Amino acid sequence: MSELRIQQLRGAEIAGQLDALADLRIRVFRDWPYLYEGSREYERKYLDTYVRCPRSLAILVWAGADCIGASTVLPLAEAGAEAQQPFRDSGHDIGAIDYFGESLLLRDFRGRGLGVKFFELREAHARGLGLSVCAFCAVDRPDEHPRRPPEYVPNDAFWARRGYRKAPEIVTSFSWPDIGETVSTPKPMTFWLRDLRHGA
Repeated sequence: MSELRIQQLRGAEIAGQLDALADLRIRVFRDWPYLYEGSREYERKYLDTYVRCPRSLAILVWAGADCIGASTVLPLAEAGAEAQQPFRDSGHDIGAIDYFGESLLLRDFRGRGLGVKFFELREAHARGLGLSVCAFCAVDRPDEHPRRPPEYVPNDAFWARRGYRKAPEIVTSFSWPDIGETVSTPKPMTFWLRDLRHGA
């Protein structure tokens, strides 16, 4: 990893790298299971939440002038309604939760420990803000989906090793157009949680 540089941006600082972050999200999320037909317009609207939040963090990884990885986080209390509402409905204190947006890595740079680094930095962000729970959500696609690659292995085992547990009772939906489509459709997303006070 010596040739890679990690950059941490907070709040309004993220605006300076919006295009790099947007382009990476569009490129990585085209793959299974997200199948995202991305657009700069959608990205700017989505990322504006992080730009406007002084307590947000974007972690970018650079190989020279190329952004090859990124991860984002902000307090759940300052995230969108889609992320907040399932926790409100299930009686959680959203003021105690740090919400992880995404982890993105180009395929050639996976397996170098960057995914673990993203979790470490976001968990440090939570502790620095006095937040005790970390949460993220992942899309649910049916096993029989025609675009599911036969060799696909989900990240569940990796997340479990990091101390996260799947919470099937906490589900939301986000909408985006699948590849080749022009209309956004809702996708179910299930949350994973880690309580930093208990180590699990």
